[in-house]
Amino acid sequence: MNDSLMQETIRRAVENVRSGRGGPFGAMVVKDGQLIAAGTNLVTATNDPTAHAEVMAIREACRTLGSFQLAGCEIYTSCEPCPMCLGAIYWARPDRVYYAAAASDAAEAGFDDSFIYNELKIPQGERKIPFVQAMREAGLEPFREWVRKGDRVRY
Repeated sequence: MNDSLMQETIRRAVENVRSGRGGPFGAMVVKDGQLIAAGTNLVTATNDPTAHAEVMAIREACRTLGSFQLAGCEIYTSCEPCPMCLGAIYWARPDRVYYAAAASDAAEAGFDDSFIYNELKIPQGERKIPFVQAMREAGLEPFREWVRKGDRVRY
C-alpha cells in the first residue's frame, strides 16, 4: 500500500465535493506504482447512477490498457466499495483493492448501501423492485449462440 497514492485518492474525493461535481468518492487504478486512471463520483453531474468513482476509474483504465481485465493493477478508493462497484471490481479482476473509509462511515454521511445487501436476501418477487422472469426459453437463445461461437473471448 502506497500512502501517497491513497492520499491522492482522498484528495480527489474532497476536491470532487468542493467543486460541486459529485459525491465524496474518488478512485485510482495503479499498475507498477504508476497511475493508469482515476475517477470521481459523477452520479449527479451526469445523471448516471452507475457513475461511481470506482466504475469511472475502471472504465478509463480498461480503455487505456486496451483490456477488459485489470490484472497486475491495484485499485485505491477513498471508501469501501458499494455492491455495484464490488461487482465491477470482481469483473475487472485487479490484484488488490485498498480503501480508506468504511461502508459504515459512508452510511453515516447518508450513503447507506445496506438496503441492497438486505434486498438480496429477499425472494425476487417480494423485493422493493420486483424481478419477474419472462420468456426464459427465448432468453436462452443468446447463450446457445455464445456456446456455438468458436472464436468467443472468454471472461
